[in-house]
Amino acid sequence: MEFKAGVGKSDFAELRKARNYYVDKTSIIYELVNNTDNAVTLFTRPRRFGKTLMMSMMENFFNIMKDSREIFDGLEISKHQEFCEEWQNKYPVLFVSFKDVESEDFDGAYQMLKTIIADVCKKIAYIAYSEVIDEADKQIFERLKMQTATESDVQNSFKTIMRMMNVVHGKQTILLIDEYDVPLAHASEKSTADNKYYSKMLNVIRGIMSTALKDNEFLKFAVITGCLRIAKERIFTGTNNFVSYSVLDEDFSNYFGFTESEIEAILTAADRREKAATIREWYNGYIFGSSHVYCPWDVVNYLSALKKRKDAVPKCYWKNTSHNGILLSFVKRTDFKVKGKFETLLNGGTIVQTITDALTYDTLHSSEDNLWSVLLMTGYITKADAAEEGETVQVKIPNKEIATIFEDTVVTLFKDTIDNSRQKSMMEFFWNNDEEGAGKAISELLWRTISYNDYHEDYYHAFLAGAFVGLGYEVESNKEKGLGRPDIILKDEENRRALIVESKKSPKESDMDKLCLEALKQITTQKYAEGLYGYEQIFCYGIAFFQKQAKVKGKKIFP
Repeated sequence: MEFKAGVGKSDFAELRKARNYYVDKTSIIYELVNNTDNAVTLFTRPRRFGKTLMMSMMENFFNIMKDSREIFDGLEISKHQEFCEEWQNKYPVLFVSFKDVESEDFDGAYQMLKTIIADVCKKIAYIAYSEVIDEADKQIFERLKMQTATESDVQNSFKTIMRMMNVVHGKQTILLIDEYDVPLAHASEKSTADNKYYSKMLNVIRGIMSTALKDNEFLKFAVITGCLRIAKERIFTGTNNFVSYSVLDEDFSNYFGFTESEIEAILTAADRREKAATIREWYNGYIFGSSHVYCPWDVVNYLSALKKRKDAVPKCYWKNTSHNGILLSFVKRTDFKVKGKFETLLNGGTIVQTITDALTYDTLHSSEDNLWSVLLMTGYITKADAAEEGETVQVKIPNKEIATIFEDTVVTLFKDTIDNSRQKSMMEFFWNNDEEGAGKAISELLWRTISYNDYHEDYYHAFLAGAFVGLGYEVESNKEKGLGRPDIILKDEENRRALIVESKKSPKESDMDKLCLEALKQITTQKYAEGLYGYEQIFCYGIAFFQKQAKVKGKKIFP
């Protein structure tokens, strides 16, 4: 059968009916129901690790209003025949996702929440037509559906719907809540002392969750997903048989993300086994419990690209899926002194940190340990040793994809925090052909930023490009000129002058002068100045770097 990657599909039935490739995770149903006594189960994982597809799969399996035998045929769960006879399509299911509840203010987010609840009501509108339903519940249900519900109606909405389902079906309801903490995550980012966005949203979410989960006789069991287990906010306090499984826990650790054996099977099915090393370098490296897993979102996207072009290069698919701003806010914190730790991580090393999975969104930035914990729970870093347990663990950047996000953050930090006067001073040294002054200015800027790639040439190249940007000049980086590719060309059209820069990384401090001259010679022999027509002055510079030091040698050309 032809391999088809279901990019972006989180609807299990749709994916199976379209015959998209599916990595079989259905055994989680049997393990969760048969091997635990959890009344409420919370799975916390980074975004894009298959949580929504997992919940959709559970909804299709349990829902009494569906016949899902065909789409589960041949999957692992179907091997447990007695279990399937007892549980498959035997219970009413209330499935709600909070992943789209976001807005600039509370009113907008609350309206989005009401819209989501209204959409749920429309899908299960049949329960309101039953003659056995209490008239008061019918009226509440109608208000929820028409988005005219009171705040009390909203906070009690899940329990009201479950009570109605219980009356209609004569059975308790299975509750599935996907991305429960998204409304709070967004609220914490936009909350101020004046708008009280976070506290207002917390009150609503706590009301919904509390009435649905605590002492609810209509609840069979609940499964909830999110990024963080929100502690100290009384959302789950008082819930009987509540169990949370985070990236630190061994139980269920292999169900979110693709394992090595699953990747081998996928690549075989896609006829792309030769890409195993590339995919491992870019998208592997996460350790959940003791399981080594790949990010499924990235793997599926890259395989989709490879199906169209066998030579497709890997890229960062994760970048725009989460709130990467937390990285930037972290490295900007002058009170935490994390610069050295970030440099260690960016250069492939590990650091030791105290980690907790009991967090609250409004206190994420209150301590350095909290921020490192958030980075771990949201997938920016991972455990370095699968065998390590406890609160203090070694952590690392999992793979090349996440490393690029860190590097982009460092570049953004440099651009946001660089003193413009230092840049202007550096440029004056270059325009005045002051080699010593330019070298000292660059060295000073190097000391003020985070170094990565173990001081590889591409790091210095990106650093230089960032140093020249924002001064009103046209900057070209690695464009074809003459017989080769200069590192940087900077054009000052107003004054009809240009700058050509070729940089080298020096293995030792004593070689810096020699490499400066080599870089300068390269500019001449490779004819990098060709094509700069009309410029009256062209300054050529060879720059050598050794760790956080720079030396500059230059010459001036009058075409």
